[in-house]
Parts: sequence; structure tokens; C-alpha cells
Amino acid sequence: MSAPLVAVAHGSRDPRSAGTVHALMDVVRASRPDLDVRTAFLDLSAPRLGDVLAGVHQDGHDRAVVVPLLLGRAFHARVDVPAAITEAARRFPRFDVRVADVLGPDPRLDRAAWRRLVAAGAEADDPELGVVLAGAGSSHAPANRLVDDVAARWRAGTRWAGAVAAFAAAAEPDVPAALARLRAAGARRFAIGAWFLAPGLLPDRIVEQARRHVADPLIAAPMADDPEVAELVLHRYAEVAELGAPALLPQAL
Repeated sequence: MSAPLVAVAHGSRDPRSAGTVHALMDVVRASRPDLDVRTAFLDLSAPRLGDVLAGVHQDGHDRAVVVPLLLGRAFHARVDVPAAITEAARRFPRFDVRVADVLGPDPRLDRAAWRRLVAAGAEADDPELGVVLAGAGSSHAPANRLVDDVAARWRAGTRWAGAVAAFAAAAEPDVPAALARLRAAGARRFAIGAWFLAPGLLPDRIVEQARRHVADPLIAAPMADDPEVAELVLHRYAEVAELGAPALLPQAL
């Protein structure tokens, strides 16, 4: 029997966020109806990761695979997830909990964010378009560089006036600074791409800032339940559960 897949997301006070995560996991379940798929959150939403792992154990499973629904290896991946796994190991010493890698970087995320941007009305051959790829932001610089790298690939593959990353918190540039940079590069129309899985406080902050500084920007939706995101979740699971990979130590995250 396959180990249950426990997907863990940030959590948010905004109910749209949890609803979007559940919708993503419904796509995962539809792709793998044979697999026991459960959803957990690190904070602010229920059920919490520790409670879900306890439930998996109580249901008679001796192992589980945790897949962090995180776009990079920032604080949650490096601290919160390992802490929850360590606590589960303390409570259930014979329970084998393995942790998959975070979702990013991966080309499937790039394509999912691109599709959302195109759906919002962005065109690759518009030389007057400036695109901000907006992410949460982190004090962990490599997590921010992932967003910079995606924006650079978009910039190289289009005729846009420019494409730059911006962040809602903890990193620079912010959205107003990114928009100013694009305007200086010749942009006359603007679009906001979403390096977010789900709606919530930070994506709303990004949109509010953009609308204060430019008229009628194109606004891409979060990646949410894009089929390639669901495919990526299952790929991360398979890397650990089905290919015989060893458990990741907390410090490896």
C-alpha cells in the first residue's frame, strides 16, 4: 500500500486560501484515485500538520510522505515543516514520516504562472507591456532569486518593455519600485503576475499597490489548482515514496 500523501500549505485567515488549496488537492486526488491524499496547514488554518499526521498514524499507517506546498525554501520550509516532523517522530517513534522537496524551482510552476498571466490578457509580443512578477518575499535570499529567475526568463522570451520581480514583504523591490523601473524602461501598459499558489493577504496587498500606482493593470490569478501544479505535487511525492529515496532530514529543507 502506498504511503499517504500529506500536503501542507502555509495557512491563512482568508478562507479563499484554504479553499484554493483544497481545490488543488481535489485535482491531485482525481489524478491518483488510488492514493490517500490529505491536506494540512502550518498556521492559521485547520487542520494543522501535526494533527493530520497523528490521524494518519491512528488510521493504521506506519509511514507518510509530507509534500510542502511551498514555492521555495524560505522560513516555513527550513523551520516550520521540520519542527512538525520532529514532533511527530517524538510522539510516534515507529512512524516513518518522509518529507518531499518544496515545489520550486520547477518549469511547471513557471508555466502555470505564465498561463494565469496570459489568461489575464498579457501578450508576449506587446513591446509596451511591463510585467511585475509578484511574490511574497523572504529574508532568505535564494527564495527571492527563484522569482527573479522566472522574471528574467519571461523577459528573455518576450518583446515586453521589461519583466521584473517584486515582493510583498521582507525583500526589495516592492511593487511601486518595480512599476517605476518598468515605466523608465518604456512600459506604457502593466501586468501583475502571481508567484502565489493561493489568494490571501499578501496577494491582495500586491494588487492594491499596483492599482494605486497604475491605471487598469492586468492582474493574474494565483497558480492555484493548475493541472501542472497538481502534477508537480505528485512528482514530489513520487521522488520520495515511489523511487525509494531516503527520508529528508529536517536540515536538508
